[in-house]
Amino acid sequence: MFGGLFEKLKSGLSKTRDTLTDKVNDMLNLAVTIDEELYEELEEVLITSDIGVDTSIDIINRLKVKIREERINDPELIKPCLKQIIKELMVDEDPIDNKVFPKVILVIGVNGVGKTTSIGKLALNYKSNGKKVVLAAADTFRAAAIDQLEVWSSRANVDLIKHKEGSDPAAVVYDAIQASKARKADVLICDTAGRLHNKKNLMDELSKINRIIDREFSEAEKQTLLVLDGTTGQNAIIQAKQFMEASPLDGIILTKLDGTAKGGVVISIKRELKIPVKYIGVGEGIDDLQEFNAEAFAEALF
Repeated sequence: MFGGLFEKLKSGLSKTRDTLTDKVNDMLNLAVTIDEELYEELEEVLITSDIGVDTSIDIINRLKVKIREERINDPELIKPCLKQIIKELMVDEDPIDNKVFPKVILVIGVNGVGKTTSIGKLALNYKSNGKKVVLAAADTFRAAAIDQLEVWSSRANVDLIKHKEGSDPAAVVYDAIQASKARKADVLICDTAGRLHNKKNLMDELSKINRIIDREFSEAEKQTLLVLDGTTGQNAIIQAKQFMEASPLDGIILTKLDGTAKGGVVISIKRELKIPVKYIGVGEGIDDLQEFNAEAFAEALF
């Protein structure tokens, strides 16, 4: 149905599927009638799969309406209904527009979530599609971040603009914009700091970077993507809310879904934060960052 990428997604979501789908299957196999008790058990399974309380209640309420409207009385038919509801919840009204260039992508997120790795994979993604990419090492707070990005720029064979550790991040972005324009790059991806413990600093830094992009590269489409670690489950949502206070977000990159049974968090991120999940990481490989597809996700989950 979706080819090799789908197989990779299916395999990446296996731990979540073991938690969610196997429990749903066991429950539906034993159920004789569709009653309140069955709905309660289903709700509990959704919550334990890190879909979150509010989102789980919403899914069950939608399920009740669907079952009533379609006059379903066979428990076996609940699963396709659940799959359909999850698809509807996940559909992004604003899918990634990979036809608009040049573009500047600001990538934010705390240390350890897979931010630099995601930038490297994203760069390779665009490079593989014939686009010229420049990376900006604007997370100057951490020397390791600059070194790590250098490794990824070599792997993806793209240009990197960097200053020394402790430099002004906005100055790095300024130089990267000039380099992008001079080299006629299609995509500029900027790694930025994620020091959430001092939101004021983060806010000031991002505001300054945004002002420079607006002034120096107004013709480029601008996106801000937040990287979250899928293994942290509902904590990822708390983190996203904190970042939303510091910066407007256009989308989320959710990493490490292959290493967790908490993949259900994808659903509550979309519903609770009203921010689309743009990319998901389902493996360690350089090509394991996929554009998010709601239909493929729901199919792979079940």
